[in-house]
Amino acid sequence: MFKIKEQFLTDYKGKQVGVLLDLRQYRKLLEQAEELDAIRAYDAAQTSREKPIPFEQAIKEIEQRRK
Repeated sequence: MFKIKEQFLTDYKGKQVGVLLDLRQYRKLLEQAEELDAIRAYDAAQTSREKPIPFEQAIKEIEQRRK
């Protein structure tokens, strides 16, 4: 994990309403979130009782649903 150096935005009452991040930190957080989503999807697929299908078939089904 890396050290996050954030700056908080506050409203006129001093309540924190937002945060500023260095662009590199923001991109790293997005990258880590995407990786975590992929891991969770993989874990869910592994514990699922559904029968696996070939990749090509999955792509065809996804494309058909988009139409």
